[in-house]
Amino acid sequence: MSEIQFTSLDPKDLSQQQVHQFLITAIAPRPICFASTVDESGKVNLSPFSFFNVFSSSPPIMIFSPARSGRDNTTKHTLDNVLEVKEVSISIVNYAIVEQMSLASTAYAKGIDEFVKAGLTPLKSDKIKPPRVMESPVSFECIVNEVVALGDGPGGGNLVICEVVKIHIQNKYLDSQGKLDTTTLDLVARMGGAWYTRSTSESLFTIPKPLQTKGIGVDSLPGHVQSSKVLTGNDLGRLGNTDSLPNEKELIANMEKYLDPIKDDLKGQDQESILKRLHSLAQQQLNNGDTQSAICTLINSAALLNGDS
Repeated sequence: MSEIQFTSLDPKDLSQQQVHQFLITAIAPRPICFASTVDESGKVNLSPFSFFNVFSSSPPIMIFSPARSGRDNTTKHTLDNVLEVKEVSISIVNYAIVEQMSLASTAYAKGIDEFVKAGLTPLKSDKIKPPRVMESPVSFECIVNEVVALGDGPGGGNLVICEVVKIHIQNKYLDSQGKLDTTTLDLVARMGGAWYTRSTSESLFTIPKPLQTKGIGVDSLPGHVQSSKVLTGNDLGRLGNTDSLPNEKELIANMEKYLDPIKDDLKGQDQESILKRLHSLAQQQLNNGDTQSAICTLINSAALLNGDS
């Protein structure tokens, strides 16, 4: 493996804009929410945030961060509002409303209703004053437990720690078991610059993960597997995520099915060529979702390398 080259930077040597660009491009994709708030006079503000996530389910806690302007150090109306009225409606953004979300991010003057500007529909909340976004697939009514200022200069964040007191879900996004359906939610996420990403069926994938048992780990795999020039880090992760090594019966069955038919092809080849062929076979098995066959193939490789039957 060739040596990996790095550029190492100290944030103190960079401008706030440079640090911001590195952070938002590297730490992505980030989920996007609408935060709906009201001031003491009841005027509504709606603003999208990608500095946002969930941090606890008991109690149900979400955090978003209205950062100070990197240009003039002003605070967002959202922050001003939650300091006055400690309530917020969090509405999730999906592809169907992503353009309206972008429009609502415009820095309109205080008192301008972004619901109106973005063509979104406010729905009255049950337990809090700020309305939720009707078009959003999922909305959360929250009380603000705490606001933590992280800095008083340009780009300084403010953690708004919210506790969920009511959840609203559009029925069409629920499956037959009453659970949210990832494939129909069609969520979007923020990347760096003007880039976004979309959770389409083509981009979604699952990773089998042992829940009751522990994976054997990459360190339990044969040395030639750990140093493979064919298998990727993802391949090694999948192999190391199996909960046990195959038994003798499984190894014999694998040898008969996959390796015996190619023994003659491997005769006369050097060790590197044999490993490349066998590792490629195991990789194909992994790509087909057959992790057990792949790990058997890799363990049986030692027998072929030693000329054993």
